[in-house]
Amino acid sequence: MLEQSYNVLERLRLPHGLYIASPSEHYTYVWLRDSVYMSLPYLRRSGDDYERAYARMLDLFRQLEWKLDILCQAKPVWEWEYIHARYRAHDVSEIHDQSWGHVQHDMIGAFLFGIGSGEKVGKRMFRDDKDIEIVQKLVRYLENVEYWHDPDNGMWEEGREVHSSSVGACVAGLKAVQHLVHVPEATVQKGLKTVLNLFPRESENRPVDLAQLSLIYPYQLFSGVMAETVVKQVEHELLKDRGVIRYAGDSYYSSLEAVHGRSHPLAFYYGYEAEWTFGLPWLALCYMELGQRDQAERYIRWTEDVMLEPGVLPELYFSRTSDPNPNTPLGWSSAMYILAKEAFRNNN
Repeated sequence: MLEQSYNVLERLRLPHGLYIASPSEHYTYVWLRDSVYMSLPYLRRSGDDYERAYARMLDLFRQLEWKLDILCQAKPVWEWEYIHARYRAHDVSEIHDQSWGHVQHDMIGAFLFGIGSGEKVGKRMFRDDKDIEIVQKLVRYLENVEYWHDPDNGMWEEGREVHSSSVGACVAGLKAVQHLVHVPEATVQKGLKTVLNLFPRESENRPVDLAQLSLIYPYQLFSGVMAETVVKQVEHELLKDRGVIRYAGDSYYSSLEAVHGRSHPLAFYYGYEAEWTFGLPWLALCYMELGQRDQAERYIRWTEDVMLEPGVLPELYFSRTSDPNPNTPLGWSSAMYILAKEAFRNNN
């Protein structure tokens, strides 16, 4: 199943090194966040697949340097002014004709975390001084937008709030590159304070969210009792038969959405939320961080049980059914399975 999962990622990788999220009609875009997660299985593998992904993202930011220069000085007012998270697949260009939740600080944090993680294991992440300069400007960008209290659209690209998972991603990213560029310690500490003040919630309006698992893996901001608290909350409130719902009342691909749309209050969708497959290996990875191999193995096997065929995981299943949605295979899900399976095998 590992080989087949890697085959999924290979099929989704584009010639320029980044990945489409899925071959489905609505997901043939490059999301930077997805590309970060889909590159993680290559972090410790031979070859240059990991570096190529980040080189292309650095090229994107170099193309947008004019925008970064503005955003390092003036805080954006409109959502479209922020650095975007989703791009056209063939040339990684901005998409201007579609409204989107562009304010996604976690995406920048994830990119910085990936740069630092590559450097840590000996990957050549910088090709020249310009790459270093771009990373420095991304740090300044996060500082200037005041990521620690600037409401963003979060991992799920929905309503703007201060999300613990987004702030935590920025903290982890900043810490990961602080030996490579100048990162003011106060900029990190302000983010940590926000994450701790929100704990154990994802945001003011959301007590539990699947995105909070990122604070345990890969970002390792939470460990011990704090990590276990988040995991237990997710299991108790969000874990279902074929995956993990993103949050209570999620209307995206709810089994009620086709008839009723997405405009009702959250309570309308309770019990009908879609079940996301990558939540299962994500829980496995969190249990590996907690040192609980038995629980990790349970979730790895569970992930294998919901595969449509070896290595192929859909984005999600409709609530309480065995029906997947069209976004199949989802590269992010395959990547999380690979990471969980290999972590379990390598940590005997």
